[in-house]
Amino acid sequence: MRLDVVTIFPEYLEPLNVSLVGKARARGVLDVHVHDLRRWTYDRHNTVDDTPYGGGPGMVMKTEPWGDALDASLADGYEAGAHSPVLVVPTPSGRPFTQELAVELSAEPWLLFTPARYEGIDRRVIDEYATRLRVVEVSIGDYVLAGGEAAVLVITEAVARLLPGVLGNAESHRDDSFAPGAMANLLEGPVYTKPPEWRGRSIPDVLLGGHHGKIARWRRDQAFARTALNRPDLIERCEASAFDKKDREILSILGFAPEPGGRFWRRPTAVEE
Repeated sequence: MRLDVVTIFPEYLEPLNVSLVGKARARGVLDVHVHDLRRWTYDRHNTVDDTPYGGGPGMVMKTEPWGDALDASLADGYEAGAHSPVLVVPTPSGRPFTQELAVELSAEPWLLFTPARYEGIDRRVIDEYATRLRVVEVSIGDYVLAGGEAAVLVITEAVARLLPGVLGNAESHRDDSFAPGAMANLLEGPVYTKPPEWRGRSIPDVLLGGHHGKIARWRRDQAFARTALNRPDLIERCEASAFDKKDREILSILGFAPEPGGRFWRRPTAVEE
């Protein structure tokens, strides 16, 4: 995978040189190019922003530097033999970034990121490149950051770990929270390692018994319990057909009931008058 990032803070992307992403770069699994947007400014102050039309607080990133920077990044990629990239625009107003979207992006050969600052990029830039490229506007959460670079790091790490050869064990991500399949709408439960006892706390007996079927069932029940506690909305999104008999039993214990429409909903807790 080729990955290009255009930013006014190239140093913010230094974490891409460490951990799994750094190892993927060293092995040639991930080809990362970070571009300083100010290289494509033509005044002595290297200006990348201006006041917004229509008034209001804040500044808006200008069209000219972004257009020239993206054109140069595209030309460099095409010259290297890459196919058309997906333009990934980190923005609070984008679609939520999910594990499903991470899997989708991991299948792409080239991602081009446009992390903005201030009030964002002049909309004409995104509209212009949308006529030539697939554009995905992505939000990593319901909050606002000072800039999109942190979002680039989040998205890159989530995507890169799905690339073949990045994880030491290729099966590692299959039981992740939100992983496609059985874990699609569940949070991963607790995990344990040696020693078997620590400060008076022991490992659940089922994990020591060696019965793979019972262990799998315990882990799924724990996933339901954690999801019910922290993200009950995930369970309520699921079709009832996604759950087997044992799933339904644990959901009932956790306070969920099936509704006529085929989904589970959390029964309200009784309140004394």
